[in-house]
Amino acid sequence: MKKIKNIALALAASMTMLTGCFDLTEEAFSEIVQESFTPSEQDVASLLASAYTPLAFYFDWQGLFDAMEEPADVVITPVRPNGWDDGGTYQRMHKHTWSAEEWQPWNVYETGFTGINNCNRVIGQLEDGSLPVDEESKTMMLTELRAVRALWYSILLDSHGNVPIVTAFTDEIPAYRTRQEVYDFVVKEFTDALSEGTLTKEKSASTYSRLNHWTTEMALMRVYLNAEVYTGTPAYDKALALANDIVNNSPYTLSANYSDNFITDLGPDNTEVMFAIPYDAKFDTGGHVFSNNAKWYPPVSKEYFGWSYQCWGGSCANPQFVNSYQPGDTRKELTWMYGPCAKSDGTIVWTNLNYLPSLTSKPDAGKDKGKSMTSIDFGLRQNKYGKDLETEFYWGNDMPFFRLAEAYLTKAECLLRLGQNEAEAVAAVNAVRARVAPAITAADLKGDTKMVYGTLPWGSLTYEVWQQCNDSHDWSSVVEELEASQKPKASAADKAKVALGGMYDEWGWEFALEGLRRQQMIRFGTFSTKSWFNHEAVPDGHTALFPIPLDVLNSNSNLKQNPGY
Repeated sequence: MKKIKNIALALAASMTMLTGCFDLTEEAFSEIVQESFTPSEQDVASLLASAYTPLAFYFDWQGLFDAMEEPADVVITPVRPNGWDDGGTYQRMHKHTWSAEEWQPWNVYETGFTGINNCNRVIGQLEDGSLPVDEESKTMMLTELRAVRALWYSILLDSHGNVPIVTAFTDEIPAYRTRQEVYDFVVKEFTDALSEGTLTKEKSASTYSRLNHWTTEMALMRVYLNAEVYTGTPAYDKALALANDIVNNSPYTLSANYSDNFITDLGPDNTEVMFAIPYDAKFDTGGHVFSNNAKWYPPVSKEYFGWSYQCWGGSCANPQFVNSYQPGDTRKELTWMYGPCAKSDGTIVWTNLNYLPSLTSKPDAGKDKGKSMTSIDFGLRQNKYGKDLETEFYWGNDMPFFRLAEAYLTKAECLLRLGQNEAEAVAAVNAVRARVAPAITAADLKGDTKMVYGTLPWGSLTYEVWQQCNDSHDWSSVVEELEASQKPKASAADKAKVALGGMYDEWGWEFALEGLRRQQMIRFGTFSTKSWFNHEAVPDGHTALFPIPLDVLNSNSNLKQNPGY
């Protein structure tokens, strides 16, 4: 299938029903400057794109993926031989010691309001008549834009909580709003958009990268699922109703093959991906690119994969998360690379060890104290997203923002939390597991997590062993000992049972590396209470919200910093 070059063109192609036939080779406007652009009806589709294009920061450098995964218990970015200390930012994200000047949460805030402002700009132009469209088209576009704006606000509701509510493109200094107020606004905007009845219910190329009725329901479902975190009042019954509607009535179905949802040429033909963020290997999407590939693989990986460019090689898996997978669950190997990666002549290029001594790979005690033992071999690299072997550097993979599997697991979790129909909850989970793992029971879902929490010690690695194995990347003589040598140092809180721990695990295994782990951990109560790898628990819970960026506070005296910062 021909790749979608960017969201603007994808939207332009999808909007022909509103604008008639026009030349898609004309400029796609990712920004709208009213003073320099007199829009015609044929330009409207390109103008709508500005609401969506900032979403491509998801997999861009230190974008939404990093903000949602680096503070959680799946992804770790340690120091490597070629760097990756980066001023300590990845260590601060892991340890929850970030400040109001940390870029990753700052980027989420800034990009979130870029998306919101873009929505408000076009809404204002539609409402004041400066965009010449007929009333039916105007109504449809206003509904969609308000839904997209609510999607942006749902991201900020989750990340920063207490943010201004801005509904007009003006110079007015916005007021402080509580998380409850933001939640109420998001719910109303989504609910109103759905009740308008103008969002299409069809599944097609035109809805692959735009919100339709079902993906708007998905967005609202996700908000309701986390309502107790946001407001203190659960809304599992409302999340369940939406999940049932999506599972039972939407035109989407689970993919027969799990990995089909992450292939390089992902597109509208996929049956499970409901809403995707398109990327292109040659053309950026609103200034954003899929750069996550460079973050995962070591510089020498080109000798194994055969691509021409050099990756930078930082991130890997937390060994504790990898060890939580259960026998027979193929999502483990479908998500993570393991073992030696060798060329055809048998030369080992690098090895994926399920072992990582520490964030710095420099012991702070013992006979090897202070000796750097960084390695490209430590930690498993991602295997989930198909490898783009044709690109010159950035990948052209699309990001599956909403998958139908999320509705199935939401249904199961809500049924269990509400104490309703356990058999139906089990059936929903097993429908998702059927393609990757053996069936499980209600007892499994209600049991404790398989994740063994606690900080990880250095393990058995010595400088002598590192010297012997690192250059050749052949760890075969010590791999079993190394991987078994890190026994978590667990506190009483680390050992405490996680309610619905099996359900928690299902979320982790199914959606690993999809930017949802922080949210899952907060909802299940592990984000602030548990320790993992080199992260020690932050019991006061303040890191469950990111700080309002310092420059934003300095420029708007109406705002307040989130507690604990």
